[in-house]
Amino acid sequence: MKKILQVCAIDRSVESLLFPLIEKLMGEGYEVHTACSDTGRFDALTAKGLTLRRIPIKRKIDPISNLVTIWALYRLMKREKYDVVHVHTPIAAVLGRVAARLAGVPHVIYTAHGYFFHEGMSKRTYQMYYTLEKWFARHMTDYLLLQSQEDYELSVKDGFSSQKERIMHIGNGVDLTERFHPRHVTREEIQSIKASLGLRDDHVVITYVGRMVSEKGIFELLEAFRKLAAEFPRLRLLLVGDVSSSERDQRGQDFVELCRQHPQIILTGFRTDIPELMATSDIFVLPSHREGLPRSIIEAMAMAKPIVATNIRGCREEVRDGVNGFLVEPKQVGPLYTALKRLVVDSRLREAFGQNSRSIALEHFDERTVLAKQAALFAQLTGQREESGQEKGGSGEDWTRREHSSFP
Repeated sequence: MKKILQVCAIDRSVESLLFPLIEKLMGEGYEVHTACSDTGRFDALTAKGLTLRRIPIKRKIDPISNLVTIWALYRLMKREKYDVVHVHTPIAAVLGRVAARLAGVPHVIYTAHGYFFHEGMSKRTYQMYYTLEKWFARHMTDYLLLQSQEDYELSVKDGFSSQKERIMHIGNGVDLTERFHPRHVTREEIQSIKASLGLRDDHVVITYVGRMVSEKGIFELLEAFRKLAAEFPRLRLLLVGDVSSSERDQRGQDFVELCRQHPQIILTGFRTDIPELMATSDIFVLPSHREGLPRSIIEAMAMAKPIVATNIRGCREEVRDGVNGFLVEPKQVGPLYTALKRLVVDSRLREAFGQNSRSIALEHFDERTVLAKQAALFAQLTGQREESGQEKGGSGEDWTRREHSSFP
């Protein structure tokens, strides 16, 4: 049996990003292990059948800690003799590739969920991270997989690999036919969620899903919402996520305290019932400063929600301004307030944008396509027979086909 090691920083990334791929690979006969830090989700993931290896991985540059991580990963790789190591998330990807090269792993794959360098950085900072990403891609990576089309085009143009065919655009996606399907959340489930959160049917709910950190634009969101809330007493802001242990700086704590003091803001903490929460929502917002190809927007689109997001890499690949939502410039409160207000006051626009979101998701963000591309690569590298997930999953139900055909 061929063995694969997935490497990422924390167990919550396994749960939110990697679980479908791991499940597919296990179903096709691979032995899959995952190395990451334990932040409290190990037991839940193990109960789902995953094999986890507890490796301390800090999400920042820290020479002593980083060396400890490389050594731990190296020992694991030498002991288990993996056929493929697949790395994710910026710091974990660098450390994992160094360890894999030292351990002599035959194949090393890096999925860039979004390059760390981005257009909002200073020229000097951008160049530093760009140079690091390019060097590691060329010298420490056998196959480079990109979720963002912009990242893919840049990687090919700038020669991030000496062999163009080893740079692959895989996209991103969710389960559109089962988990993220508007009709698969019952009215009873919606009412139960609303009751637990103190929501009424006449509330208009804006939802954010993500880490509570400044680079996600949460401070701009808070300021914009406070202006809106003063005008619309039936408006509610649902914040889904928490402040991770590595990001609990004073500013983050101040944000949480401000939210708790506002009667129209609901902090849920970390949640796994995202489809149900999306179903209770009217608008989804992600005012990030930097993204790859954000899954949270795709989840909201799959649940037929209108989107307000920033005009940055990744977000603008998902949101078509004026079609399924609005794009606003990052770090600016005024445009964010204006875009949200347009949707708050116009229920027909919310409905139209939401239907377009679902149609775009069906056309471009089907998880089965993303998984099939990766499974084909693993089969090619290991010689293990690959079964087509697309064939297993079918082509979707009649309702989704009707939705798709109605998109302008």
